Amino acid sequence: MAQVPQRFFDALAVRTWCGLSLRALGRAREEIDAINVYPVADGDTGTNLYLTVESAVAAVEAVFAAHELDGGPPGAAEGPSLAEAVGAMAHGALIGARGNSGTILAQLLRGMAQVLTVRSESAHTEGPGLRLALRNAAESARQAVAHPVEGTVLTVASAAAHAAADAEGDCAEVARAAYEGARAALAATPTQLPVLERAGVVDAGGHGLVTVLGALVETFTGQAPGPGAATVVHARVEPHEGVAPATSPAPGDDALAGGCAAAEADRGATETDRGADPAFEVIYLLEAEDAAVTRLRQRLDALGDSLVVVGGDGLWNVHVHVDDAGAAVEAGVEAGRPHRIRITHFGHGDAHTAGTGRPPRERSRRAVVAVVPGEGLAGLYAEAGATTLLARPGEPPASGELVQAVRRAHAHEVVLLPNDAELRHTAAAAAEQARAEGVRVALIPTRSAVQGIAALAVHEPERRFDEDVVAMTSAAGATRYAEVTVAEHRSWTTAGICQAGDVLGLIDGDVAVIGADVTEVAATVLDRMLSAGGELVTLVLGDEAPGTVTEHLEARVREAYLAVDTVVHRGGRQGALLLVGVE
Repeated sequence: MAQVPQRFFDALAVRTWCGLSLRALGRAREEIDAINVYPVADGDTGTNLYLTVESAVAAVEAVFAAHELDGGPPGAAEGPSLAEAVGAMAHGALIGARGNSGTILAQLLRGMAQVLTVRSESAHTEGPGLRLALRNAAESARQAVAHPVEGTVLTVASAAAHAAADAEGDCAEVARAAYEGARAALAATPTQLPVLERAGVVDAGGHGLVTVLGALVETFTGQAPGPGAATVVHARVEPHEGVAPATSPAPGDDALAGGCAAAEADRGATETDRGADPAFEVIYLLEAEDAAVTRLRQRLDALGDSLVVVGGDGLWNVHVHVDDAGAAVEAGVEAGRPHRIRITHFGHGDAHTAGTGRPPRERSRRAVVAVVPGEGLAGLYAEAGATTLLARPGEPPASGELVQAVRRAHAHEVVLLPNDAELRHTAAAAAEQARAEGVRVALIPTRSAVQGIAALAVHEPERRFDEDVVAMTSAAGATRYAEVTVAEHRSWTTAGICQAGDVLGLIDGDVAVIGADVTEVAATVLDRMLSAGGELVTLVLGDEAPGTVTEHLEARVREAYLAVDTVVHRGGRQGALLLVGVE
């Protein structure tokens, strides 16, 4: 279906662009992950870009929802301003940025927002404003990277801005010029970065940016770039000995010259050399003053590489690759208040045996790897023999963390249980990466931890792998899931308008009940689920839920539903007050 074209860059155009970008990255995610070889070949660039844009989309949608609540029903004429929309987009990307490329994309969006906010007095901007926004985006992204390297997303962003600067006309013409300039630069990235030439691919982050710019074209033209403009993923370069052609940096650009020299030096690197790369990726949000961040950049630059610090106005997203993850976090503590800290091990070899001279431990035949929302469920899953990865509320794991969990399981065959509908792309990317490492992985699309419990209950390692996966998938699919939680803000739901502090009952992911009492909402949710039948009810109680709620629900099941059993587990700090499963 053709997209209705937007004439100007206004709040609706921002919303449209974000949504189209998310869908485009969802389609291209696996392709981008597959060509991710720089700066670390961890196969998650596409997923990280998707999750970064997903956070931007959520922030923009929240701004529109707030205006609809204040000004009338959905679709009301009075909506957010351009400044509000681009500000939300930039902030959402900043707080949700994942990985090196996601962090740079967040700064690109912030750079655009800085210009568009200034030019938003008339509620929209046209071609000249978009040209300036793209230029500022490219410049601010380069400034955020400690040591810019050519042949990366930075090169693609600069080419897009340069091409846009020469475009005359409206936003559609500017967007199309930026897209074509980015495509041409992307195709040339292997001539600038030897590691790309050796792998025969273009830069993954640059491919992601071209995808996002393609969505910008669709925003203003109503049509996605056609097949003739499709991005070249595998580089059409002929491997040869000697020095590959490289684009010279701009005269006087010492930082870029240093980056190209570093890339050229990488040409002779062997697989053994890459083992000396930093072992950890450290990412965190940081509340700090500008002066403190300047000192932090210097300290982190001395600790590792791939340093990117983006943000401003007191909130920053810090990304660095280091060997001493603790030191990187301590540096953040000295600078301000770090939170949402993520530390991912790149898994250069077997962490338990590397450098010890001991032979690697024997792989087990089969393992189950599961993402769980709380410490209590982590213990329950571990008792059942699963390798677990804890997902803290509001902080879903990245694909690199899932890959590392699969490595920890150390098995020839792995059944992966994401236990969250929002992790489907992340888990798929992790599964592909693990398969590339020789592990047979089956991804069961569990959308809740209670579905994972049902799957784990029928798991039999002695069965044939395919039979075991079918049985586990069937058990998960036969389990309806629900949760009881508290609304954080006023919003529209499928059950009506909720206020901050309301108790919400969600069934299969949709809000079904809004109330004031946890026990009453939970009972209503359970009645609705059991109205379609059931044999076993699983209740997982969070730390913040009233202790009497499970007693009330157990009594209700005994009195009103014959031959239905109830099992209760303690979930710990799992985010939701209560998880419910009905098999």
